[in-house]
Amino acid sequence: MESGNRSSESEFTLLGLANTSWLQVVFFATFLLLYLLIFLGNLLITLTVYLEPRLHSPMYFFLSCLSVLDLCYSTVTLPEMLVNLLSVNKNISFHQCIAQLFFLHFFGGTECFLLTLMAYDRYVAISNPLHYNQLMNTGRCCWLVAFTWVAGFMHSFLQATLTAKVTFCGLKIIDHFFCDVHPLLALACSREYLLEVMILANSGTISLACFVVLLASYLGIGVTILRINSEHGRRKAFSTCATHLLVVTLFFGPCVFIYMRPAVNYPADKVVSVLYTVLTPLLNPVIYTLRNQEVKTSMRRLCGYAKPPANVHG
Repeated sequence: MESGNRSSESEFTLLGLANTSWLQVVFFATFLLLYLLIFLGNLLITLTVYLEPRLHSPMYFFLSCLSVLDLCYSTVTLPEMLVNLLSVNKNISFHQCIAQLFFLHFFGGTECFLLTLMAYDRYVAISNPLHYNQLMNTGRCCWLVAFTWVAGFMHSFLQATLTAKVTFCGLKIIDHFFCDVHPLLALACSREYLLEVMILANSGTISLACFVVLLASYLGIGVTILRINSEHGRRKAFSTCATHLLVVTLFFGPCVFIYMRPAVNYPADKVVSVLYTVLTPLLNPVIYTLRNQEVKTSMRRLCGYAKPPANVHG
């Protein structure tokens, strides 16, 4: 019990991304710019979907929820990393570290579930278009999104609770730019296999469940597209899900590399972590706007660059 108390009162040192002064300044300027772009891009998508009546459909509702999650997800790690880059004191308390881990997995887990839900939405839209409005009505969409947040919370609560039970001792130096499960388990006084298995099983079960639903949804979409006779129809059907498939690949690829393996730190972990905590939230608004003329038009109208459609008077 005494060693456990020492763990809860301890501080960790985050090494961050660089240990030389000039490189820290370069990284600070770069990631500050990227964070501002993430903030503005995702905020613009959220406001556009909320204010534009033409975008009040399930697909764009899920897109706005994804933008909110991307904004929250990057905010968990990037501000702390920016402070760390220019600060002499790179310490973080035990409770702050566990809190960061909790919110990282809360928003990350919720995004996993939401991306899976968006794949199911595209499956219903393409495979059963006549009943789409009935199956994906407003009330049901709100309940489904609420479920993703509840499931994400349960996942993160379990991850944070189990990790907090680990006893840490010795030099508490985290070779990362944020607190996460694998870097913390590497600092444990002894290998606690039961806790490690429970933590990895939690992430593995969620990843496997999301992967099965994603695979089933895209297999169903693929079968439906192959049954379409016209080339134009097949191309149009594929374009509606190609954007989402790209986003899923960008998010799930790095996450699978990090979490679907034993608790061992690799030199590439920090680089891969940048991909899903910085690059994915940055690229999501770009991917969805560049490939979607309706969103681009609505954004230009919101910013005053496009005139609203003229009213037709009877």
